[in-house]
Amino acid sequence: MNIAVIFAGGTGQRMNTSTRPKQFLELHGKPILVYTMEQYQRHEMIDGIVLVCVADWLDYARELVRKYYLTKVKAIVPGGATGQESIYNGLAKAGDIYPEDAIVLIHDGVRPLIDGETITKAIECTREHGSAITVSPAIETIAVKNGGDKVGEIIDRSQCLMAKAPQCFYLGEILKAHRKAAEENQADFIDSASLMRAYGHELYTVIGPGENIKITSPMDYYIFRAIEDAREDSQIFGL
Repeated sequence: MNIAVIFAGGTGQRMNTSTRPKQFLELHGKPILVYTMEQYQRHEMIDGIVLVCVADWLDYARELVRKYYLTKVKAIVPGGATGQESIYNGLAKAGDIYPEDAIVLIHDGVRPLIDGETITKAIECTREHGSAITVSPAIETIAVKNGGDKVGEIIDRSQCLMAKAPQCFYLGEILKAHRKAAEENQADFIDSASLMRAYGHELYTVIGPGENIKITSPMDYYIFRAIEDAREDSQIFGL
């Protein structure tokens, strides 16, 4: 069994919008979050979805699920005070519904350009190795800051990967890691990969498309719009 926990708990401060959280901003009349969820709704290997949402927008999220016939969404739960807490809320709800040996794909609600092939590869990698972290190669020089305005070490970018989503594990294992982190008051993990690595799990990578961006700024939104428009044009004109 394969399930997705889609995290849409942020408020989108970097988007400079006061009207609504970034995941509910629209492109061609459809919220970004819906574009993301539709990728998992359509995927034949996904059995269910748990959505984690900003508490004040739960009713709107339920309305979107009905409007766009997102029938795989089995629960919508409020987020927490931090990203780590919000993801745990979703995982805990998934644990109420699904068995511990279910594969869970943790995905950002504002990462709508994920594709079906990457989802499939992530599930297969997790079955074989117990984890799958979607990555893409670093395409620019990476420098370590060395105090003030000085550049420290220049890292060979061929050795670097950009961690993205989905990040996939067995449900029981990541729930256990989250609960251990809570017991130890460790609440500052940047993502699920860093949490699992801290508690001794080996992480395996799946190469995903470079356009699998996280929409956190106006520039990201414009890139998303350009890619979606190009895809639509290719379907219309056969490009």
